[in-house]
Amino acid sequence: MNESHPLQLDAALGHDATDKRIDVLRRIGAAGSISEAARGAGISYKAAWQAIETLGNLTGTPLVEKAVGGSGGGGAQLTPAGHRVLRAFDLFVAARQAVMAQLDDEDGVSVPSLGLAALGLRTSMRNQLPCVVADMRTSGAAVRVELALSDGTRLSSRITQESAQLLDLTKGRDVLALCKATAVSVSCGDSGPVSTNTLGGRVVRVSGDTGAAEVSLKLDCGLSMVGFASDAGELNVGDACVAHIDDSSVVIALAG
Repeated sequence: MNESHPLQLDAALGHDATDKRIDVLRRIGAAGSISEAARGAGISYKAAWQAIETLGNLTGTPLVEKAVGGSGGGGAQLTPAGHRVLRAFDLFVAARQAVMAQLDDEDGVSVPSLGLAALGLRTSMRNQLPCVVADMRTSGAAVRVELALSDGTRLSSRITQESAQLLDLTKGRDVLALCKATAVSVSCGDSGPVSTNTLGGRVVRVSGDTGAAEVSLKLDCGLSMVGFASDAGELNVGDACVAHIDDSSVVIALAG
């Protein structure tokens, strides 16, 4: 991902004015610090990082970069793309408010947001990967959907035929592949469990020194992923690793 990549603003801005991820981004721009932004937003430092990584995934380009200094440690600043996202978000919010005011004026009925918050994707699943439907194969009551990440890496999902129909999935359609962090097993090399999907990457952070631990990694395609390793002592920042994901754990969603 790079600054020359066209911003996928529609994927990142499908939420209302209370979107915590945008709040974090705005606070980073003001404070020059991720830790300060996290405190101001009332969330953990790790949650702030997740917000940054998710928005980076959705927009297709980094929104935050390291900076010298910064209050509270962890100097950071917005990239030009980050500033553009904030500007676009403000315009989106203003446009929504104008539409709602116009509707209220037309019929005199107060419309309670028309479920605008539900039009964008909000989920507890921390791994959200933009991809394209590359192939679909039906087997009994299930459909195996082959998804292609930005670098061509394949990720498969097993869903019901009904789900495939309701989502109107077709080859070439842009979708999001979702999975819980607990459904991702991270290991060195090919020593992990047998699984349908294996995605290569490198360790970015390890939470814990021994035993099972949460691991953040940067996939070879440039996207971020969070999973768990059975032995944190075997992984160090920068190590090559493999994320193992069963196809039944991969959820397909449409953004917006």
